[in-house]
Amino acid sequence: MPVVQGGMGVGISLSGLASAVAAQGGIGVISSAGLGVIYKDYSKDYREASIWGLKEELRKARAATRGIIGVNVMVAMSNFADMVRTAIAEKADIIFSGAGLPLNLPAFLVEGARTKLAPIVSSARAAKLLCRKWFSEYGYIPDAIVVEGPKAGGHLGYKPEQLDDAHYALEALVPEIVAEVRAFGEEHDRYIPVIAGGGIYTGEDIYRIMALGADGVQMGTRFVTTEECDADPAFKQSYIDARREDIEIIQSPVGMPGRAIHNRFLDRVKQGLKRPGACPFDCIKTCDVTHSPYCIMLALYNAFRGRLQNGYAFCGANAWRAEKIQSVRELMASLRAEYDRFAAGCADFSLRNQLFGAK
Repeated sequence: MPVVQGGMGVGISLSGLASAVAAQGGIGVISSAGLGVIYKDYSKDYREASIWGLKEELRKARAATRGIIGVNVMVAMSNFADMVRTAIAEKADIIFSGAGLPLNLPAFLVEGARTKLAPIVSSARAAKLLCRKWFSEYGYIPDAIVVEGPKAGGHLGYKPEQLDDAHYALEALVPEIVAEVRAFGEEHDRYIPVIAGGGIYTGEDIYRIMALGADGVQMGTRFVTTEECDADPAFKQSYIDARREDIEIIQSPVGMPGRAIHNRFLDRVKQGLKRPGACPFDCIKTCDVTHSPYCIMLALYNAFRGRLQNGYAFCGANAWRAEKIQSVRELMASLRAEYDRFAAGCADFSLRNQLFGAK
């Protein structure tokens, strides 16, 4: 199935979710963000624990499935190089990398490496720049390109005023980026798949975005309310309980806008009741603890553990549509059925147009 499960940190997509998606024919993705906190019992050194944690999660995923397992590594992470090297050494099938342009990602490949590389971009200009940089510097062509629109969850690669601007909608971005990537691919006799994400929720959504030229989709939010998602049940329940008006844009301590589910913790932040403290992890390059009301790593870790009084849940724009917890198998089957029904309807409509349209 042309479905990539989006990487969700801290701890939301680990080996449990990734292996379940891969077993159903999608691409499962382990998020490398925050592994040093999740595996803190292994080492008090955040970076050392992160390396161990990624090795362990990849090992567990491999033991559970023969399907495709990827790793998401954010450029903004202070241990970006560690996570990329570890993913390659452990033979992850593919690395997805965003939250900044991964301009030097091919530099980490070693002889005999089997890991594919897929950058995440938010504009045709960024796609063009990255493709040409990779080829001129490393002779490397991206194995796929992900375009992430402004309806995605977590940290967003857009300015706040762009989030509701139709010019930056995924439906507007996909044809532009597909055209840019196709042109580059043709120059080098290579087909580069384009994967679209951000607000994709149903099989009909998948059909519509692929009709615009995308080869597949990336979905994160939809996989949170599955039995196999690695988050605490309270985290999943926050999606089911959320109303449309509860989904809000926040300013993250890392200096980027983010989409999250409103809760009391975020109220306390707005009221100035949270206070900055020492940085225990040095996890994000752009995070300035002296101007941050809270540690985002701890907030997201607490949410992952279900302690939402001390954290909050990142989510996509459609999180409020969640109604139940189901298995990944059931979700994938329903997406396929929705896609097929809509495709059949479109084919029927096209045929009727051919038969009667001229009149």
